[in-house]
Amino acid sequence: MPQLIWINGKLVPPQQATVSVYDHGVLYGDGVFEGIRAYHGRVFKLRTHLRRLFDSAKAIRLTIPYTIDQLFDATHQTLKANNRADGYIRLCVTRGAGPLGLNPFQCKEPIVFIIADAISLYPKEMYDKGMAVITASTLRNHPAALSPRIKSLNYLNNILAKIEAIDAGVLEAVMLNHLGYVAECTGDNIFTVRSFAGQPALVMPPLHAGVLEGVTMNTVIALAHQQGLKVIHTDLTKYDLYTADEMFLTGTAAEVIPVTKVDGRVIGDGTPGPITRKLIAAFHALLGANAPED
Repeated sequence: MPQLIWINGKLVPPQQATVSVYDHGVLYGDGVFEGIRAYHGRVFKLRTHLRRLFDSAKAIRLTIPYTIDQLFDATHQTLKANNRADGYIRLCVTRGAGPLGLNPFQCKEPIVFIIADAISLYPKEMYDKGMAVITASTLRNHPAALSPRIKSLNYLNNILAKIEAIDAGVLEAVMLNHLGYVAECTGDNIFTVRSFAGQPALVMPPLHAGVLEGVTMNTVIALAHQQGLKVIHTDLTKYDLYTADEMFLTGTAAEVIPVTKVDGRVIGDGTPGPITRKLIAAFHALLGANAPED
């Protein structure tokens, strides 16, 4: 069955799902997007993703020419048209075509497109045994220059850090902010586990450190609270990573994946820890036929 892309209200083959070379999304990275997952025909936290998409667009004064309900239906329409019960959805909104120059208000019509496809960021063995990461020398964008809560089409900052990871022989890199504190990874949020008076707690960077407020991140925080785990938001340094009892990453595409080595230093005993495994199991339990779409 040939793939179909939803673009501005029509389902067309990929070769017809085109944007102009004058589109400011192409010329300047002017636009926003969401990555979303489908499981068993349910689109996980779809309305949450769509609300974040509209918030990102509002923050850059980009008007999306559809409602949340319309894009909710369009997402399901795209999945059905591609006969996908499970998969990865990329929903993008570009500023649209306009004259050369930075003025966004000369672009007449935004382009909205939805791709339903497959994605696999990391090999399965890394979910079982844990993955190694590095800390990148490329710093996270200053939050006063561009809010990390805007999920924009310009990912060059993250891509440069990803190149560092690949050059180092790993698949992910931790990014520090301008103050030297841990922000997030190139595409994932980061959690550590540390014991306080014998009680384990999740310890993670605060949003002001330069963190995209992840949908999976918030889901895992809610699961941790349900299990009676304390969640602490505080500035973390590389030292805090190196001395953590456990570590894991969260993201829509990555889901929940253990980290067992940072910059060559073994985390914990070098295997996914008990808190990490428990949260992974709880997360997977959400992804059945009744996965929440709100």
